[in-house]
Amino acid sequence: MNKLQVDILGLSTSPHTNGAYALILYEVEGKRKLPIIIGGFEAQAIALKLENIKPPRPFTHDLFKQIADAFTLQVNEVYIDELHHETFYAKVICEMNGEVHEIDARPSDAIAIAVRFNAPIFVSEEIMNEAGIVEEQAKEEEEESPVEEEDAETVEKLEAPVESDESLVDELSRRLDEAINREDYEEAARLRDELSRLRGRGGEPGHP
Repeated sequence: MNKLQVDILGLSTSPHTNGAYALILYEVEGKRKLPIIIGGFEAQAIALKLENIKPPRPFTHDLFKQIADAFTLQVNEVYIDELHHETFYAKVICEMNGEVHEIDARPSDAIAIAVRFNAPIFVSEEIMNEAGIVEEQAKEEEEESPVEEEDAETVEKLEAPVESDESLVDELSRRLDEAINREDYEEAARLRDELSRLRGRGGEPGHP
């Protein structure tokens, strides 16, 4: 079975499942994207690591990393290898003392671990063929999707003049720090998404 390397494109709230997130993976050497619905806790664990935000207390996946380091266990890769009845399955490929082990895991947990070990993520070609979305299709769906009511305030802010971007980034960053300090990771993830969307408009060098 051929393996395709993927990377994380981003996280977004899922309009179809309360409290769930859509983790979007993209094909490194291709144009397809693979959305996977994951829980809020796992989404927060992935998002905080991607943003290099260190929580006051370690998440379960951080604890696993610390234990693995203590026992010289290395995660070589994560492989999403099965899809049954709209449920994805994955394996964490570990190595210890020269012996390789394949451990079954949910894709969300496997990816949360992968980002902590800087391990590559792979998807079977069969899964990508079945569940992958071509980039052009994704753009059309994005254009056709209505804006959710909970995002209305964010959209309004993003449509403000460019001159207000800097002050808005400062305000969102302050609120993000406060959310992390009180360990409100759901709010922190939401604020992180707002910051990412705002910066994607052109608030940072390199963006159009």
